[in-house]
Amino acid sequence: MASLNVSLCFFFATCAICEVTRRASKALLPAGTYASFAREAVGAAQLAACCLEMRVLVELGPWAGGFGPDLLLTLVFLLFLVHGITFDGASANPTVALQEFLMVEASLPNTLLKLSAQVLGAQAACALTQRCWAWELSDLHLLQSLMAAHCSSTLRTSVLQGMLVEGACTFFFHLSLLHLQHSLLVYRVPALALLVTLMAYTGPYTSAFFNPALAASVTFHCTGNTLLEYAHVYCLGPVVGMILAVLLHQGHLPRLFQRNLFYRQKSKYRTPRGKLSPGSVDTKMHKGE
Repeated sequence: MASLNVSLCFFFATCAICEVTRRASKALLPAGTYASFAREAVGAAQLAACCLEMRVLVELGPWAGGFGPDLLLTLVFLLFLVHGITFDGASANPTVALQEFLMVEASLPNTLLKLSAQVLGAQAACALTQRCWAWELSDLHLLQSLMAAHCSSTLRTSVLQGMLVEGACTFFFHLSLLHLQHSLLVYRVPALALLVTLMAYTGPYTSAFFNPALAASVTFHCTGNTLLEYAHVYCLGPVVGMILAVLLHQGHLPRLFQRNLFYRQKSKYRTPRGKLSPGSVDTKMHKGE
């Protein structure tokens, strides 16, 4: 129980520090710099740090702390609920940034800046979290610090199946995101948090990251697979899943082409389908004469 309390304190401290940093950046930086870089970097750091600590609970908690899947899934749901509320519009996900680019909602320089911020934020969180584990505040942190140099891969299946799992998770996530993008925050955040929790439960073969920046900070340095295999599963798979979700939702990729491949555009003007009366036919014939 003491280990769980330490992890809960870690989650609270991480979210609190990131929130203070987010508000300070918003007050001190220009609006464009905050939205394109600072907000994304802080959001990615918060997401990566919590995910790394959550991975400790998932891998070591069941046998070292007696934590059941009900507790772990509840924590996942609550964490993504907090992320959705505190992110202030940040996605902290490269595939979402690419989706905004394909939807002509962001320019290329803006998208590249977001991608850089997300990668840097996730990598910084990884380094800081490992330093926190080195303090050995709990038994789980002690075990994790001993095992950190020999971490195991989160890819527990073939590369092809892993690509399919990550692609499918990303597809459903982006399809839900597109469908709920105009919904109120009070409905959108719990719905997405529940979806992420369900996919985390049903996608144990790859840990269901569907976030290349998050996967890179958590598992790319682990032994068991090559960097190219990781890139195929955790980068190529999610990008393909995102593109398919945009195609299904929009019928086309607005950045690349305007022709709708799946849905017909309905005309704004409807022609009457009723039959002409005999009087109107005679009038037209007289006008023609």
